[in-house]
Amino acid sequence: MVTSQNTAAIARATGRPWDAWLEELDGAGAREMDHPQIAGLAIARMPESLDNPGWWAQGVAVAYEQHHGMRVPGQTSDGMFQASASKTFRGTRDEAWAAWTELVADREEFNGVGLAQAPTTSETPKWRYWRVSLEDGTRVSVGVTPKGDERATVGLEHAKLGSPEEIDRWKPFWKALLAEL
Repeated sequence: MVTSQNTAAIARATGRPWDAWLEELDGAGAREMDHPQIAGLAIARMPESLDNPGWWAQGVAVAYEQHHGMRVPGQTSDGMFQASASKTFRGTRDEAWAAWTELVADREEFNGVGLAQAPTTSETPKWRYWRVSLEDGTRVSVGVTPKGDERATVGLEHAKLGSPEEIDRWKPFWKALLAEL
């Protein structure tokens, strides 16, 4: 089940009660704005001392849209839905990457849906990425990043899902697959 954005966490991190965020964004006309505009309003109001203000501004925008019925939980700004799952892997980023790529190497389908094309991979100094398009028009992206010396995070996002029910269908599948790592 998909849950709403955590407004209590937003209030704690930003030092501003959620009701104050609503009042300020409503006063700025945010109900008539799109997601990037709302996020822009939010980032301009973030405390300077806040770590990762862009991330928190996105959270404020999503929570605001959910509060006013402009978006439901799990819905992206384009009206589609996405599911995510992650696992902390005991081992280095390279070991986690090897485990993931070995786990999915010979797969021709996921949860009964075939691959639209072969998966692609890329990397940055910090991240390793694995991406694939599925025959149903959805996309899966997996990112592997270090989490300390001997742990790594394997994060998965399944985008372009058509409904909240699709999130409920896919999320348990991805969690079970990640548990195999």
